[in-house]
Amino acid sequence: MEGKIPGIHSDPDILGGTPVFVGTRVPVRALLDYLEHGRPLAEFLDDFPTVEKALALGVLAHMKQLVAHAPSSR
Repeated sequence: MEGKIPGIHSDPDILGGTPVFVGTRVPVRALLDYLEHGRPLAEFLDDFPTVEKALALGVLAHMKQLVAHAPSSR
């Protein structure tokens, strides 16, 4: 699948295909919502203990690279 991000899995049988952290049922959107509202990563990890810190950081790092290399819309 083109554009696949390591650490993220999407399956129609898991939350209707919502992208989740691999090996969990935790939507990636939950982490983005936490960060958007100024909540620290540590709080997210406490609230979702099935997501390992390395996994969350890896997903964020990969997403950062995707954004950095995205074509400008200007």
